[in-house]
Order: sequence, then structure tokens, then C-alpha cells
Amino acid sequence: MNKSGIAIILLCFLAAAAVVLWERRKVIKTMEEIERMLDAAMTGSFSETTFDESQLSALETKFAHYLSAAEASSRNMAQEKDKIKSLIADISHQTKTPIANLLLYSELLMEETLSASAKENVEALYKQSEKLRFLIDSLVKLSRLENGIISLSPQQASLQPLLESVVEQYTAKASEKGLSLQMQDTNAFAVFDFKWTAEALANIVDNAIKYTEHGTITISTVRYEMFTRIDISDTGSGIPENAQAKIFARFYRSKSVREQEGVGIGLYLARQIISGEGGYIKVASVPGKGSTFSVFLPK
Repeated sequence: MNKSGIAIILLCFLAAAAVVLWERRKVIKTMEEIERMLDAAMTGSFSETTFDESQLSALETKFAHYLSAAEASSRNMAQEKDKIKSLIADISHQTKTPIANLLLYSELLMEETLSASAKENVEALYKQSEKLRFLIDSLVKLSRLENGIISLSPQQASLQPLLESVVEQYTAKASEKGLSLQMQDTNAFAVFDFKWTAEALANIVDNAIKYTEHGTITISTVRYEMFTRIDISDTGSGIPENAQAKIFARFYRSKSVREQEGVGIGLYLARQIISGEGGYIKVASVPGKGSTFSVFLPK
């Protein structure tokens, strides 16, 4: 090959290298511009800067339209949340007084001298009013949690005061049924919201009392590396295996306990609270021997 041929090959190689280098710089510049756009979008300061027929200009326009639509959607969601918040507040306010009156008048009637049938009807009215109050309260709490109106504030704390508060709340109710509610002292810690975790544990203990006719309900803890487990064990009727996956569903009630008190929302609410704290709940049960609900809270 003569010198002119070699020179042509070298020129072609240099031209190709220059094209590759130019394309690489173009890609780098485009990536830098996209990064700038994303940074501006995250700080809320994005605006179009390129107004020509290039692909980058088209990308900026589409990105601006996307951000505008996302902002509008966010505003609509905020407005809907405000409406839901107002609706929940109205429901809570408008139903509180009528239900309280039903309970009050039922109590007054029970103090009167009534026939056996009339007294039975008044007692039934009182129990149904109590159930209605519990249902409304639970639905309001659940709606506030699901719509982010109430936010959980988990903090690392000792479990002893939490468990003591739940035991104190339900000792009298357990005693009325002839049950023993026991708690094993603990020095375990976990990350949880005191008020709402107490609500979740109280719902589980309340269920244990409802579905245990005799025996003991025990609260204990087990520590792991990443979680602390709270066990609530009873000697009640137990839960059939085919129903264990359903008991945390909203309004679920098995046929075998349909006549018992409750509205089928306590365990659902408990699971929502615990999962909102980064934990979870498991259940182990043997029909006729009892159940153990295990609440896992992050450490």
C-alpha cells in the first residue's frame, strides 16, 4: 500500500474517532441536562430552557407536562383527603350524641321495675347500642389511619409500660368471665407508637376474652435480633386452620362465633396499625385448645 492509501485510512480512522468522541460528548451533555432537569424537579424549580426542534427540547416539554399533571393530581388528592377528613369528623360528631343517648336511656330503663321480657329487650337494646358505638369508633379510627389523617409516630421504648396499660384496661373484663389475665414482666424494647400499639394489642386481648370461656390469657415477649415478639395466648375455642388466613379481613366473622359480641374489625385494625409501624402479626391456633397471636415489632 502506498503512502496516499495509508493517509486516506488514517484520515478515515481519525474522522470516525472524532464522530465517536462527538457522539460521546453529546450523550454526556444530554445526561447532564437530564440530571439537571431531575434535580430541578425534586426542588420544584423546573422550567423549560430549550426552545428549538431538538429531542432535548421535546423531552423538556413532555417533562414539564408530566410535572404539571402530577402537581394537579397531588392537589386533587389533597382536596379529596380534606373532604374525607371532614366527612369522618362529621360522622363521628353526628353519631356520638345519639348513641350516647341510647346508652343513657337504656341504663335508666334497666333501673326501672320491668317485666322479665321488657328487661330482656332493654338489655338487648343496650348491648346493640354498645356494639354500634364500638363499630363507629373503629371505623373512624380505621378511616383516619388508611387516609393518612392520623400518622403513626413510632419511637424506641420499653414494652413493660405498654403491656401493663393493656392488662390494666382488661383485667376487670377478664375477671367478670372468670378468666385470669396474666403478664410476664419484660425488659425488652421495640420501636412503636404507644397509643396505637396499645389499641392494636387491646383489640387482640379483647378478642381473646370474648372467645375464651375458661382458663388463662397470657401476655409474654421474646427478643430477636431485629424484632421483639409479643405473644398473646389464650385457652379458648381456637381457630380452624381454614379460617386463620381470613381472620384479619375487614368484617370477617366465622360462623362458629357469629353470635358472639364484636363486629369483625378489631383484628383488621390491629394489623393495619402494626404493619404501619414496620411490624407484622402471625397466629397459631389449635381448635379446642386455644390460640396465640404473635405481634412482631421492629427493634
